[in-house]
Amino acid sequence: MKMEDIVTILGPTDEALIADIIRSGASADELAQAWAWVNADEALINDGRPLPSGRIAELVALLDPQEDEHGETNAPHYNDK
Repeated sequence: MKMEDIVTILGPTDEALIADIIRSGASADELAQAWAWVNADEALINDGRPLPSGRIAELVALLDPQEDEHGETNAPHYNDK
């Protein structure tokens, strides 16, 4: 996947995130699926879709880091939603 593919899917994005996504070896389709999960997980669950796994789950973790019990993120948050 190229930087242009990533920007097309995510919009303007931090260069570190772009590098992480490229290193993951993910396809544009996998990134699009992960982005859909980040932005509409409840709708996808209600639609009966299985939870993301494999590379898509890795991308979800990159795109939407989880907060710890103190409200701090475990990874940098790259994108404004």
